[in-house]
Amino acid sequence: MPIPASNTPAPDTAEAAPEPYAAELVGITKRFGAVLANDGVDLAIAPGEVHAVVGENGAGKTTLVSILYGLHRPDAGHVLRRGVRVRFRSPADAIAHGLGMVHQRFRLFPGLTVAENVVIGAEPVRRTGAIDRAAARRAVAELGERYGLQVDPAARVGDLPVGVRQRVEILKALYRGAEILILDEPTAVLTPGEAERLFSVLRTVTATGASVVLVTHRLAEVLAASDRVTVLRQGRVTGRFRTAETTADELVRAMIGRTVAAAPARHARPADAGPYALEVRDLTVRDPDGVVRLAGVSLGVRPGEIVGVAGVAGSGQRELVDQITGLAAAGHRSGTIRLLGTELTEADTVRRRRALGLAYVPEDRHGRAVAPAMSLAENLVMGDQRARALRGRFGLSAAAVRARARALAERFGVRAASVDAPVATLSGGNMQKAVLARELSRDARVVVVEEPTQGVDVGAQERIHALLAEAAGAGRAILLVSSELGELRALADRVYVLYAGRITAELAREQATEDRIGAAMTGTDPATGRAAEPAAPITGDGEGTP
Repeated sequence: MPIPASNTPAPDTAEAAPEPYAAELVGITKRFGAVLANDGVDLAIAPGEVHAVVGENGAGKTTLVSILYGLHRPDAGHVLRRGVRVRFRSPADAIAHGLGMVHQRFRLFPGLTVAENVVIGAEPVRRTGAIDRAAARRAVAELGERYGLQVDPAARVGDLPVGVRQRVEILKALYRGAEILILDEPTAVLTPGEAERLFSVLRTVTATGASVVLVTHRLAEVLAASDRVTVLRQGRVTGRFRTAETTADELVRAMIGRTVAAAPARHARPADAGPYALEVRDLTVRDPDGVVRLAGVSLGVRPGEIVGVAGVAGSGQRELVDQITGLAAAGHRSGTIRLLGTELTEADTVRRRRALGLAYVPEDRHGRAVAPAMSLAENLVMGDQRARALRGRFGLSAAAVRARARALAERFGVRAASVDAPVATLSGGNMQKAVLARELSRDARVVVVEEPTQGVDVGAQERIHALLAEAAGAGRAILLVSSELGELRALADRVYVLYAGRITAELAREQATEDRIGAAMTGTDPATGRAAEPAAPITGDGEGTP
């Protein structure tokens, strides 16, 4: 049931709350140049609740919580803390008023210990003025015990898995007395089991009377973990809901103004002995420092298949993709990669691999996929500049480029003010569809796709899933690297799971349950229940020991 979206947030009971809200944002308006990020937004956070903030990519949710944390100042409106008007000029002001924020990209020092990271800037000191390291370790251990965030205070952060590093970030905020904890996409780098443990921690935190603001695009997690939800669309509040009284469909309608179809139903391609379009065999990779990144990895994708690769961040996905696409840095590689029957060597360039029939949709849109300052049209034809159809008498034909770009934008549903607009002005979803349009419009028989819907709103996700299913239906072989387990389960015929540089499971669609994938992501073999070995060091002779 929606809570009325008025300027005065409705209380959760018929009577006014006996105490003021933990924090309120009232009439918040924020512009960045011509972009209106927040337009008169009200947000009220009650003590002891998990309050989710959701919306499409670009809806203004990150801007809103950044204002609450003092990273931005509003152009209009104000912030109340326990009913008293406050002005945060920086995050230091917000921290002093009991706010803490855990960013999606952790802000930790890998070379320092857990305790050193938690207390940095607020270290306990002895009478002599020296840092009391023993007291720091005791304080961190006690804090971890109190909130169910146990972690060895003496451990080096760089040696910890991602899920444990997130605990360190939360401990850092709690150590500074955070009574309102802001989490930005906190499960993006977690396994399903780690996400469940995080939600348990959040309940422990709110049981003390503290509040949690949860910014996420994963509606299943919103429904599982929050008490109330505020929905933003185009910078405005379009709905306020009590979580127990709403549904995912109702939230989606508030987010984009309509419901969306489920991921297209795909019938698993029958397993056969046909040739692989892409085959990786016994691939072992170490970086220039000699650290093993992949150890004996083997996988294959047949024409018409979508084959998924799952794993927590840093499990070897980037190294695998870089080896296949030819973007790998100098290092050492053993094993083979075959593309449409041709063995690829480390000397094979990106250009040659593309000529052989490889397309690539990177995770890092801005860094690897587009030239932000160039126009949408220029980005859509990038790599095809030599095509005869685009050439004029004196080089590229501007008219031909625009005509090609308009056709692709229409076919793939890319929305832009004009094909002449800089691609940087597109929303995340439209930029991603533009990259897919460019790569899928080529005569490439193998497509490597990384995180196709990361940071993309639910409406764009629907279209992107349909495009991938359509490409597989046309006989293309698709390797889909994704942290979204629902995406992999909906689209993939098979799923490989990476852990610490090794394949810990290959699961057919009917086997690829969230529990089995999640177990394999932690290094457990789903079939035997035994822990998988981490990647072994490479010996001095350069031959791997997988």
